[in-house]
Amino acid sequence: MSLRKSKLDLLVRVRYSNPLPAPPCPPKLLDIPTNPSRYAQPAFINAITNDTPLPMIVDAECGMPLDLGRWECLWEEDGDDATLNPDPDNPPSLDPKDRFLLGDPSASAVPYINGSIPTASGISTPLPPHVPWLRKTEYLSREGVQRTPSSQESKQLLQPIDVSHDAQLRTIEAGFAACTSLDLTTLSHPNKTGVTAVESYEVLPDADIWANAYDLFRFSERPGERPVDTEDPRLDCAILRPMESDGDHFLAYYLTREDADALEFKDERLVPKRGEENRATAFHFVRDYETVKIEQEVPNEFLLVLDNGDTGERGPGAYYKNIERKMTLKKKRMNQSDTYADKWQVVHISHVAMSSEEIEERNEALAEVVDPLYLFSRDAEGEVDADGEVDVGGMGADGGAEGDGGIMAEIF
Repeated sequence: MSLRKSKLDLLVRVRYSNPLPAPPCPPKLLDIPTNPSRYAQPAFINAITNDTPLPMIVDAECGMPLDLGRWECLWEEDGDDATLNPDPDNPPSLDPKDRFLLGDPSASAVPYINGSIPTASGISTPLPPHVPWLRKTEYLSREGVQRTPSSQESKQLLQPIDVSHDAQLRTIEAGFAACTSLDLTTLSHPNKTGVTAVESYEVLPDADIWANAYDLFRFSERPGERPVDTEDPRLDCAILRPMESDGDHFLAYYLTREDADALEFKDERLVPKRGEENRATAFHFVRDYETVKIEQEVPNEFLLVLDNGDTGERGPGAYYKNIERKMTLKKKRMNQSDTYADKWQVVHISHVAMSSEEIEERNEALAEVVDPLYLFSRDAEGEVDADGEVDVGGMGADGGAEGDGGIMAEIF
């Protein structure tokens, strides 16, 4: 007959010791006479104290026996104490076995092995970094490698720097000389070996779009109803409209029905027509999106256009424009009980000529990169803050004024 092992054998056989003594009082709901003085008896914890082992047991000499009989000066009144208090100008000779104790461990990269003095032929392994107690050891190797270069950099920063007028002029002239005599063959990719530079561009602000304010939207998944592997030209001209429902702010997403309408809308945006020829384009509601994360400052991301100068309107260069905000959007869950303040199923948009006020605001924003005396003129008017930024009012995606912002100002 075979015995079947149960999965609970391990749980049943395990026994946990309980060193706590029995409670001094009877259990509840039982009427047992008890002396009240037992509540404050110090002897209640004597059993715990007796069963607790000492953390360290040493002898009377703390593990370092010392034979005091070797020094006669400790027992005789007129004994010579030169052995206990040697002359600092004439110290006694040190035992070769203890000579390594006088060395500085931090001054040598070679560790002490078995109490011997490190030599040049020894294995060159860096000392372990000094870390606080109970520190995780998974980062020790990385910190040990980074500690040496940081100390070298600090020594380089302590070197005196010439800040005289002539030294500043030499530094500026050296910068221009480095740009004019740049050898592209000497430049290599920092991460990809064998990749070298083939052409260089001047990095300049893009005056064509500098007056516009651009926001970067990132969707949790591709918007629209088409699959990911299908090209959708409508996404380049989508409309995001701020919405409000029961105090919650979100964005309504609109797209055109046909690709031809989107392509025609983008062509008219590049070359707007005059008068009645500029017809309205219908954008239909797709769904609502809510903001997950909003970054008000985006210092490390830009819009960059590499222009070879083929059109002849401007010279070759890398033209950039900063991004005002960066937002992450996700699909908003549809709720039939939501009451919208003003919901549109279709939005008709057409391009119209800019008013004189809009043109003035656009020129004022464009003067930041076009007018060389922009900062001086603003400083004279008292409109430049400590960082050199000028408040020119809210600018829309096409440079138009938005006034106080309304719902958009509350969302962002």
